[in-house]
Amino acid sequence: MKVIQPNCRVQFTAEDIAFISTVLAAKGDAAPSLVSLLTDPEARDLILDDDNLFQALLEQRRCLRVSAHFYFYVLVRHVFRRSGIDDRNVADYVAEVLSEFSNQQNTRCILPGTDKPLDYFFEMLAALQTADDRTSFYIQAHIGNQSLFLSGVFPDRIRARNERRGFPNLRYYEDLGRANFRAASNHRLARTYELAPIFDRLSSSFESTRLALNDLSERIFSIGDPEVPTNLLKFLS
Repeated sequence: MKVIQPNCRVQFTAEDIAFISTVLAAKGDAAPSLVSLLTDPEARDLILDDDNLFQALLEQRRCLRVSAHFYFYVLVRHVFRRSGIDDRNVADYVAEVLSEFSNQQNTRCILPGTDKPLDYFFEMLAALQTADDRTSFYIQAHIGNQSLFLSGVFPDRIRARNERRGFPNLRYYEDLGRANFRAASNHRLARTYELAPIFDRLSSSFESTRLALNDLSERIFSIGDPEVPTNLLKFLS
């Protein structure tokens, strides 16, 4: 069982640094100085907040050679700041969720000692009834992450399925995600992994977080885009 952590900012690649240098040097910043500053956490965070990076990622996304960690962190951080979510660790965590969940296999909830993944929320909720302490934490965090991912990236599909077929609406995803982030934040393992403040914030501001991701989704995702994991749509029920 993998516990997602807010560590996008420590996984940047040489290509990411080259991209930052190219974009910001174009506005007059010295590339060698930028590379040096990126080794300092506080300076790095200020550099990553530069709106020029956000715009460059949106404008050149089809031919980018950057890591998913860098890509999602800069985009998530930008839309979160616009929505009043200013905690960098929260942006880093959600960016890591998007990075992980861009691979369909990572969206599947696979419990120790089992071969069959839990793909649907009702299966995960049922498993919570008999899960041990550690497994309960993993399931709660996974439900929170997946609720946020699906309602943040695919809100239009959720609305359409609700209207046409009576499937759960966005409020269902919000309530489910909020409740499970809250439960996970109170778990002892949340303190061990230093995730309690992040889960607490995601629980208390789930709707505003989801809406910020909706804004991001409109900018970068389309159903016809091969980079979007469209086969996740079958798990929306």
